[in-house]
Amino acid sequence: MKVAIFSTKYYEREYLERANAAGQHQLTYFDVPLQEQTMDMARGFDAVSIQITDRVNAKVISRLSELKVKLIDLRSAGYDNVDVEAATAFGIAVMRVPAYSPEAIAEHATAMILTLDRKTHKAYNRVRENNFSLQGLMGFNLHGKTVGVVGTGKIGTAFCNIMLGFGCKVVACDITKSEPLIEKGVKYVSFEKLLALSDIISIHCPLTPMTKYLFDAMAFSKIRRGLMLINTSRGAIVNTKDAIKALKLGQIGYLGIDVYEGEENIFFRDLSDTIINDDQIERLMSFNNVLITPHQAFFTTEALTAIADITIENFDHFEQGVVSENEVTAATPKMLLNQ
Repeated sequence: MKVAIFSTKYYEREYLERANAAGQHQLTYFDVPLQEQTMDMARGFDAVSIQITDRVNAKVISRLSELKVKLIDLRSAGYDNVDVEAATAFGIAVMRVPAYSPEAIAEHATAMILTLDRKTHKAYNRVRENNFSLQGLMGFNLHGKTVGVVGTGKIGTAFCNIMLGFGCKVVACDITKSEPLIEKGVKYVSFEKLLALSDIISIHCPLTPMTKYLFDAMAFSKIRRGLMLINTSRGAIVNTKDAIKALKLGQIGYLGIDVYEGEENIFFRDLSDTIINDDQIERLMSFNNVLITPHQAFFTTEALTAIADITIENFDHFEQGVVSENEVTAATPKMLLNQ
């Protein structure tokens, strides 16, 4: 089938071409995202493949239907950027990559925790300037701390296992409880209790209408003062404006984010020679207790291989009429916290 690959990054082509080595699909790459301004570029294609930063609303889907596009395939687990109801109504299938490398995300969240705690990023920069002082580099032992995990799907489970290995007490919140995690010592509690108990909270849930701004001023008023908050999931789960206020008040003691609610205009680009027209992320970058990475938690060879393999497999299954668990429809349950 003929596929238009939108929002193609330089590192993706190698993996997609390798997964499509048999040449069963004709892949055409576009650097631009799929959105209202670019939707006509899908003319002549059977399917489109997109990233989480593309904006596929009802208008785009209506146009894709007119252009005879039959499949929207996401190279991501999240699909909140696609109007699935509209796609279902127009008879366009939507597929995704539900799990590619849970360990990649979980390990990056752990790296952010250790970096913020032990301030290794600051020490690295100091030593390069021949400054070997320990002033301001005091950290804390991760062992024995209470870590709250919001969402215990595959990524959350991998993260729980890592934290248990560090000797942490792990509490979790999810609509579905994992018996294997409970057997390992993870304790499921309400969201409110998780906020009150945790020294560190790591977010591993999808963005849905129920989880948007889950962490807002109300939530921050219930956390332990000096909490470390880590978000490697979706940017809009955290209300950035409220997080900035909580940082200024000292309620949040450390913030690590690999995602940002306005990231589609910033991440995956080199903006070093421009002025970023986003006051909120500029304000976040001004805090010395905030660590921002550019949506790189997934960025491992294992994850990219899996994403490419499953993407091509989705094309195969759709073309062959195979029922796939990777398909998303208007009837797909919207999970609250599981990812």
